[in-house]
Amino acid sequence: MRKASIERKTAETSISVEIDLDGTGAYDNRTGVGFFDHMLDQLARHALIDMKVRASGDYHIDDHHTVEDTGIALGQALAAALGDKRGITRYGECRLPMDDAQVACALDLSGRPYLVWNIDMPAAKIGTFDSELVREFFQAFSTHGGITLHLDGLHGINAHHVAEAAFKACARALRMAVEADPRKGDAIPSTKGAL
Repeated sequence: MRKASIERKTAETSISVEIDLDGTGAYDNRTGVGFFDHMLDQLARHALIDMKVRASGDYHIDDHHTVEDTGIALGQALAAALGDKRGITRYGECRLPMDDAQVACALDLSGRPYLVWNIDMPAAKIGTFDSELVREFFQAFSTHGGITLHLDGLHGINAHHVAEAAFKACARALRMAVEADPRKGDAIPSTKGAL
């Protein structure tokens, strides 16, 4: 079925990820980074992907390695759960407003990772969280998930809202892309015959 579990252990972090692409958006995320947990919760809830993440890292340095390595493991889990991608819609998009912020996301589960990041974070910190880590997460997630991912910030004066709009927009686009295409059965959505 469309589920995967990934374990990633390095000298800097220990990460475990479990996902179910055909879930209801249930989540249980504990990375030791409060704001990041909140963003992962949004990703799961709005993508309707069940997600359980456990992470520990070198917090005495900063949150960078934990956030990046979680993105790596989550991307690997997505790729594993998708398998050969038979029957999926493949593409997804969303233009999502959140109060002052609006973020557009378009993605392709192509197997060809590429991140286009056109988001200016209005502040360097969101509480104690380094706002530049939002991009680091999406870079790792797109690279290891094999996702062509475009994120464009259209408006936003509050960094929390901008970050959350980015996660929610990606979630909604991902939900669309992983859904079964009822007109294609179990065909691979590419003229190449493989993704």
